[in-house]
Amino acid sequence: MGALLASAIAVSCTGSGGATRDSTSGTKPSIPEENPARTAAAVVPPASPDPTARRTILFLGTSLTAGLGLDPDSAYPQRIQRKIDAAGLPYQVVNAGVSGETSAGLLRRLDWVLKQPAEIIVVETGANDGLRGLPITATSATIASALDRIRRDRPAASLLLVQMEAPPNMGQDYTRAFHAMFPALAREHGATLLPFLLENVAGRPNLNQSDGIHPNNAGERIVTDNIWRVLQPMLAR
Repeated sequence: MGALLASAIAVSCTGSGGATRDSTSGTKPSIPEENPARTAAAVVPPASPDPTARRTILFLGTSLTAGLGLDPDSAYPQRIQRKIDAAGLPYQVVNAGVSGETSAGLLRRLDWVLKQPAEIIVVETGANDGLRGLPITATSATIASALDRIRRDRPAASLLLVQMEAPPNMGQDYTRAFHAMFPALAREHGATLLPFLLENVAGRPNLNQSDGIHPNNAGERIVTDNIWRVLQPMLAR
């Protein structure tokens, strides 16, 4: 069944164009007026942020982001980290993929996962909603709420939304509406739309694991390139 669904996704899409880190802030110490030397030292402005400090790219997603069935360093976010390092770019990747997660699950954990700083946030969600045939209006509303929450908590972050596809066993109306949901959400929330994650991978047995859904190492290299070709120009600016 998994192979059939993955193959169907590929057909339907042809031509469709971690650990967290809390940040805390201290309070300014009270300086007694009777100690001029201490007062003078205290008012020296703080040092400017280190321009070489690495900024964070946070990947939120399902098992496709978590790298189910692959070695931990073989999931596409980790492969992107190696491309970043090879290019000498000042970014670090955090992989926050969770296997089996629906868009509702992503929304529920955002308060926790957004405790850490992130300058770029990549959202891959909805695939499990489509596999379960959940109503598109509900999935769209949930993803919209997640994007709103990210915008509220990380207003300065660049937001990227990954295009996902549903298998056609729910009918053409469902798959068309599911596909159209992602560009509409990207426009409404000012997000950059990334290509279909499994473009040129879905439905190809030699590029997938035995379940027919999750990429093998060869497929994961293609998945990485699908994301990198849009992400890399953003990081180089």
